[in-house]
Amino acid sequence: MFDAAITYAERHTLHALIVSADGELVVALAGAGRELAQPHPLYSGTKSFWGIAAAAAAEDGLLELDEPLGPTIPEWPLEWPERGVTIRQLLALTAGYGFGGLGNAVPTAQRALETRLKNDPGTVFTYGGIPLQVFGEVLRRKVAPRFASAHAFVEARVLERIGMTVDNWRRLRDGTRPLPTGAFVAAPEWLRFGRLLLERGAGVIGQASFAECISGSTANPAYGLGLWLIRRDGDVVGYYASGAGGQGLYVIPQRRIVAVHFGNDASWNHAAFIKRLAEA
Repeated sequence: MFDAAITYAERHTLHALIVSADGELVVALAGAGRELAQPHPLYSGTKSFWGIAAAAAAEDGLLELDEPLGPTIPEWPLEWPERGVTIRQLLALTAGYGFGGLGNAVPTAQRALETRLKNDPGTVFTYGGIPLQVFGEVLRRKVAPRFASAHAFVEARVLERIGMTVDNWRRLRDGTRPLPTGAFVAAPEWLRFGRLLLERGAGVIGQASFAECISGSTANPAYGLGLWLIRRDGDVVGYYASGAGGQGLYVIPQRRIVAVHFGNDASWNHAAFIKRLAEA
């Protein structure tokens, strides 16, 4: 049924591929020398957690997606335009920060807070890790003292509720865990998160809150809050998380399909794989 998707994955240094259709596991493949239960780096796929986390915090009355950052980061000078950036803009990567903060260059939260904007907030989509690091500090302050960090919040408020386990998180030089990258997760565990997305946040957040996570911005209609959006005729028909080397979590609601791919191939093409999934 998913032969074309499997073939594509096997041609691109497959580490793991699992596909669920209508709640049933229909594909479960591990690459040579690999196991499905083996934790794997998500790289930027880690970003997929934070829109849901922000929506959950908003439902809990801890923040508002469209609130400016200034009151939460009072150490910023009053004249800094950074004070007017919103939480939504951080997660949508339209805050105005320049490209950077990816891979091994992810800054500490303190360094991210010291970084100045390159563009006016809301006008340009720029992929990078700096906005997520700023969001991490904002969320940390919002959820204190009950939770020690953004990661403690997302684990308790989101991941534990769906029975998902993150095996490990990367650490920065100051001992903190980054938000734009750094989670190590086994394929079946990330599938749990995909099923949460398929069910539009059921059991964790309401449908209206989930809709915020899959709403694109004016600057980039194809990116929501930590998720890439699959659009057809102007409508969102699916969404996926993306990490370097071919890491992907794919959700196609109309077909009730959730898929996880792990690999190590820079030529991996998400659109090509999604096409094969959707046509199965």
